[in-house]
Amino acid sequence: MRASDNTQISELRNLIAQLAPREGSHHTAITSLSVVSYSSTVTPRCGVLSPSLGICAQGQKELLLGDGKVYSYGSGHYMVAPVELPTSVRILGVTPAKPYLGLRLEFNLTNVRSLIEEARLPTPSNGGSERGIYVSPVTPLLLDAVLRLMRLLQSPLEIPVLAPMIEREILFRLLLDKGSVILHRMAQADSQPQRIAQAIVWLRKHFRVAFRIDDLARRAGMSTSGFHQWFRNITGMSPLQYQKQLRLQEARSILRNERKDVGTVSRRVGYESCSQFSREYSRLFGNPPVREISNGNSPKASLSNSF
Repeated sequence: MRASDNTQISELRNLIAQLAPREGSHHTAITSLSVVSYSSTVTPRCGVLSPSLGICAQGQKELLLGDGKVYSYGSGHYMVAPVELPTSVRILGVTPAKPYLGLRLEFNLTNVRSLIEEARLPTPSNGGSERGIYVSPVTPLLLDAVLRLMRLLQSPLEIPVLAPMIEREILFRLLLDKGSVILHRMAQADSQPQRIAQAIVWLRKHFRVAFRIDDLARRAGMSTSGFHQWFRNITGMSPLQYQKQLRLQEARSILRNERKDVGTVSRRVGYESCSQFSREYSRLFGNPPVREISNGNSPKASLSNSF
């Protein structure tokens, strides 16, 4: 990393530290932007990662997908997830004196598609991964745009006008990166990854409802075998495993925030068997669901987690 890059990372680290004086994720005056600080190594946390850019300014983070694939990135690197993905996250090698510091910028594929069409951007030709997540070194031009967005938080009156323009520039910089093949393909109409992205949107809205793979494949305009393979390539899990993750994440949110009994919650998220729900919940989160109810100090949770 060049000296100028180190200077940019140092400024980003200082800005995040000012905005995140306490442990956890913090929203900012820019709706799509949040900052994160962790001063201790935490046990893996499960959640649903929404389409977003994540940049690490200090420390190291690991994301684990359903098939066991680990994506690790540290200071000076970024992660892009163009589609909603259930993941497990772990923070590594931090101390109170040197916490993990990062930011997360959410985006939607409609804006990505519009930018590709307007700028007539070609899809990178290096092949790239089919997985719906990738990690890459942050470039000076991308860092420059991110820093300008962060500095806007010191000038609230400028945010409504300038923030959308800078966010658009950030997406443009991401699309120019040679590793952005899946981001391009996710945004391209009628591409196989884009069809999977649409199926994921449907699953997100209807995760409580039983479905047949054949019907979901037909909805996506794909053969059953092709749909199943592409879905697993992109998410690291089968459609049924994906649905189960969404159900269990929503169940945890209800248990923590609404204090409902286990039977009520299991039915509410689509389970017919309370015992099956309890087994699968314990397997994913390491604790039985009844413990979430008894733990009055549990933090608020939601189906979309800000990692």
